[in-house]
Amino acid sequence: MRPFAEWESFYVIVGSSAAALTGLQFVVMALVADLRSRSTIREINAFATPTIIHFGAVLLLSGILSAPWHRIGIAAVLLGVFGLTGLGYSMNVVRRARRQSSYRMVLEDWIFHAALPTLAYAALFIATCVLPFHTHDALFVIAAAALILLFVGIHNAWDTVTYLVVGGGAQERDKARDQPSPGATTPGA
Repeated sequence: MRPFAEWESFYVIVGSSAAALTGLQFVVMALVADLRSRSTIREINAFATPTIIHFGAVLLLSGILSAPWHRIGIAAVLLGVFGLTGLGYSMNVVRRARRQSSYRMVLEDWIFHAALPTLAYAALFIATCVLPFHTHDALFVIAAAALILLFVGIHNAWDTVTYLVVGGGAQERDKARDQPSPGATTPGA
């Protein structure tokens, strides 16, 4: 008997969603590159990269829990290491967000870029510690962590796009639109 068999459909749906959204995030970032936004590597590391990491985390989590494990032990160890790694990464994101200076984070940013991912990875780690003893309940906590990360990624991807299109990137786009293209002649010249 496979211990995670009852969750297979859930993780196929969640993992497929994370994979599709990861690809879509790449497409969107390529399209908004034309906005000529002057994003620094610090901003990208603080805001764009974590979105891809969270989608990737959900995909990896789905893969681990969809694998044909015969016992819970090895999967629990993998998930525990994964949860600890995610906690460390979340702390790194907070550090990066504090170091960047071109955007002042508001409460919503702290919730979606720091608090919720940290909560999800902590819940994942704690759930995997009790997984061998309280399998049923722990699997629901792990599923909740996966959904939190998926929705955080969706929110943050949308937030990034709206910032670039409506906010920060719009100013650069307007400047570029007002400048004549190379080789263009001015009227009356």
